[in-house]
Amino acid sequence: MKPEYVLPELHLEAFNCPNCHVYCRQHWYYLAAAERKDGYGSQFRDERFMVSNCERCGFPTIWLGDKMIYPVTAGAEPPNPDLPPEIKADYEEARSILSQSPRGSAALLRLSIQKLCAHLGQPGKNINDDIKALVASGLPAKVQEALDSVRVIGNEAVHPGTIDLNDDRNTANMLFKLVNFIATKLITEPKEIDQIYSSLPESKLNAISQRDKK
Repeated sequence: MKPEYVLPELHLEAFNCPNCHVYCRQHWYYLAAAERKDGYGSQFRDERFMVSNCERCGFPTIWLGDKMIYPVTAGAEPPNPDLPPEIKADYEEARSILSQSPRGSAALLRLSIQKLCAHLGQPGKNINDDIKALVASGLPAKVQEALDSVRVIGNEAVHPGTIDLNDDRNTANMLFKLVNFIATKLITEPKEIDQIYSSLPESKLNAISQRDKK
């Protein structure tokens, strides 16, 4: 079972580091600056800025209030590596603008899901029609629930790739999770099973083939 991806949050003791993506303890500091590289000279400190430092990789995240401002792609889990390149690019762009524009991020994710349906052999024009066709082809129940969640969370009236003024960061984060969940169930897991099956000895594969012909 895939471990839960814990999103970064101000003052949270541990989360998935947006730099190394490993779930790890974070050390928190107020951000201060000095005029000189050696730490001497005029000093500056603004308590609105904080830094968390990852215990594993040592790289920081920088926060202004409760908003992470570095790295800019932080705040959402990385894309499933098995996503098609075009969809992965949309996903990464959605990650890169999440902090600045949750609405734009959610719009890109809706478009990603529509493209994912097309990649899975559907027209990719209407998500309701795509879900019906995928269910008829034996879509697992949980994936059907995920796609229906996309339809409802994404607002049925909004065309993929357009902005919904009701979208917020929580909506976008749910869509990130759903894109990866659907990709895992419909792309990654079948690929892994195919790899296991194809690694069986040829004699065993022939025996299975003969059995299935009976």
